[in-house]
Amino acid sequence: MRPDSVVFPVLLVTLGMAFTQTGASFAKMLFPLVGANGATALRLTLAAFVLVAVFRPWRHRLDRRHWRAVLLYGGAMGAMNLFFYAALEHIPLGIAVALEFTGPLAVALFGARKPLDFLWIVLALAGFGLLLPWGDTQGDISAIGVVFALCAGACWAGYIIFGQRAGTGGGPHIAALGVATAAIIALPFGAASAGAALLDPAILPLGLAVALLSSAIPYALDMVALPHIPARLFGILMSGQPALAALSGLVILHEVLAPAQLAGIAAIIAASIGATITIARRQSPPIA
Repeated sequence: MRPDSVVFPVLLVTLGMAFTQTGASFAKMLFPLVGANGATALRLTLAAFVLVAVFRPWRHRLDRRHWRAVLLYGGAMGAMNLFFYAALEHIPLGIAVALEFTGPLAVALFGARKPLDFLWIVLALAGFGLLLPWGDTQGDISAIGVVFALCAGACWAGYIIFGQRAGTGGGPHIAALGVATAAIIALPFGAASAGAALLDPAILPLGLAVALLSSAIPYALDMVALPHIPARLFGILMSGQPALAALSGLVILHEVLAPAQLAGIAAIIAASIGATITIARRQSPPIA
């Protein structure tokens, strides 16, 4: 594949990541109005309406095995979003994404076999250590926020595994069904915490913006880009998510991170890139 042939797909993936983190920043603006669970429910429900309307999954028949995979995929997605938005109530966006990124990083490092592979594990653990709230030096980092972000990371690992199974032989309609399943899971939590505020017409535009930026638009861009980009390159690009999250948090939410926190994010990004290059290249897993 010639280098110039992947420039446009790389731009699409990068733009999709920027949209995702911008959407997360906007979602945090919803917290004072509907809470973290309410914002999660709004994002997933509105995104599900958009994706179902576009991809019309009812036109496709699934057997029982495939339905089970889709439900597990959607369940992991719903839990991941609930935990992630709960984490955002307590810690800055950049740190939440970096901690959440330990989930897919763990999936990649599960295949560690050679001495170089363990370098990425040490680097990831060092980055993780720099993000933890040690003593009073990082008072803006709540322990419960860290726990929520790590739970989101564990769900992200499940999302990758179940997404690969659900996506085998499928298409865009699988993502629509997965998001719809996630919305069904998140909606009761949102309704319990926000109640009728979820139906307030004044917040629906912001909720729709979050849904489009965080889910619908990035997914559409990835659908265009993925057939034309190597899986390893896609993994390397995705490693930039924590950096984009920190930038979005700074620009939109005015969240300033300490030098040690920035170093921790950089270490996790470096570990993810290294694992993608050395481990994922040997395994060549499918992209969920």
